[in-house]
Amino acid sequence: MSDTRSSPPVTTPRSPDEDGPANTGARWPLPEETFWSEATDPHGVAPGERTEPQGDVAQSPAKAEAPAEGRQEQPEPQPKPEPGKRKRDPFLDNVKFVLIALVVVGHSLVPTLSADSSRALYIFIYVFHMPLFVLISGYLSRNFWNSNAKTNKLVDTFLVPYVIVEVGYAALRFSLGQKWSLTIIDPAWLNWYLLALLFWRLSTPVWKRMKYPVPVAIAIYLFAGFSQIEGDFSMDRFFGLMPFFVIGLVMQPEHFEMLNRRWIKIVSVFTILGAAAVAIYIAPMAKLGPFYYKNSFQDLNQSWYMGLGLRAGLLVCALAMCFAVLALVPRGETWYSDLGTRTLYCYLLHGIPVLIAKEMGWLELPWLHGPLGVLAIASSCFALAIVLCLPETRTIFKWVLEPRLVWLYRRPSRS
Repeated sequence: MSDTRSSPPVTTPRSPDEDGPANTGARWPLPEETFWSEATDPHGVAPGERTEPQGDVAQSPAKAEAPAEGRQEQPEPQPKPEPGKRKRDPFLDNVKFVLIALVVVGHSLVPTLSADSSRALYIFIYVFHMPLFVLISGYLSRNFWNSNAKTNKLVDTFLVPYVIVEVGYAALRFSLGQKWSLTIIDPAWLNWYLLALLFWRLSTPVWKRMKYPVPVAIAIYLFAGFSQIEGDFSMDRFFGLMPFFVIGLVMQPEHFEMLNRRWIKIVSVFTILGAAAVAIYIAPMAKLGPFYYKNSFQDLNQSWYMGLGLRAGLLVCALAMCFAVLALVPRGETWYSDLGTRTLYCYLLHGIPVLIAKEMGWLELPWLHGPLGVLAIASSCFALAIVLCLPETRTIFKWVLEPRLVWLYRRPSRS
């Protein structure tokens, strides 16, 4: 009979479906969450689970069986330490804050697009900022359906905020002198992302069952240009940005780690600079329609072969920019890492001051139509993004944008 004190700890086998990013063996496990993140840290491990071995928790067999000379009593068992909690990795939070700041800048530049400098920055931003947001959302959806709490988010943080924001923006436009307009099925302005992400999340089990999900998603993306897909339920952008979500869905932490190599960072710098130069060059003549990832070939007045070529080229450029940004964003803790955990509030609330500024004509002042104006708009929007990502902002608007609808769901069975 073996001594129980010397028995090695027993580990229970896990099914492949239980292996999330935290179990891949990568050096920095990435978090599983929604695209905005919550202050209640969803990256923590389950109670009793530890992220790394704890010292002095269990004695090795050799130490346990060693005779204790001169001692009549066994030593008192040491109390078990509290389960460790996985520290939140700041990398994706850094990326999300950079992206949400670009979202605010892009929306604020619209009234000044007659200026080449503003148009160039607008094109540069729109090539990659929403594709990268969608890619990250896809990555964070890998184990979405493995959790009841995350499934509840389909209502808590998608449908309910969507309806509230739709009504809120309709009321704001009406108060600014516009005609009352409320169509729930046709999302207003920036609200399209909530519906598109909802449907991407619903399609996740289908993509995870496929052998070749990325080629299939790219094919759907390319051939969607033949149809004039309406914007109802965000279906136009659902298909237009689909490859980025699926690519994120199949990515592993080690793929992000590959981007941390020095030579890739150097290439990424030249990629960003090259993209900026191209944006400046094409700004006076380029149409903006293709950069919204939703218009059909007919809407863009293109032949089918030109449309396919443009969509394929835009996909390649967007992915190159996405990976370049991922390579260059700091991986360690920064002053804005915490701000990146509350990007939902910035995304849904920044439209209020931006819409007011547009309707009041504040963004159409002549001096804003130039490089100095672009710098002023970008700086102001960066400051606005910081304010809207503060914990105080979340405290004020949490009841609207993150409602706790516990009463709506059945309790999971104890069995």
